[in-house]
Amino acid sequence: MASTVCELLWITYLLRDFGVSVSLPIPFWCDNQAALHITANPVFHERTKHLDIDCHLVRDQFKLGFIAPSHISGSAQLADLFTKSLPVGDFIRFLSKMGLFSTSHL
Repeated sequence: MASTVCELLWITYLLRDFGVSVSLPIPFWCDNQAALHITANPVFHERTKHLDIDCHLVRDQFKLGFIAPSHISGSAQLADLFTKSLPVGDFIRFLSKMGLFSTSHL
């Protein structure tokens, strides 16, 4: 989440330099509910020792209203098309969601 937030910040700064307005908060979908709880509630942070800097970065941007984290189920995670080997049915479903494949061709 932290690396994605950093990329979003960079893209936002770049767009603003070009005069493009960015509407905030940016929707931020995550399939890890524990990470979302840690972002929203600092009490959970006390139980995570190795996430100090990352947690603070994401939580600070959440508090500032830069991102709006929400949960998405793992089966609906469109990014899996680019990052995982998927069964044919899921692969075709994700391609269809992106408008790259029509199920009428089957």
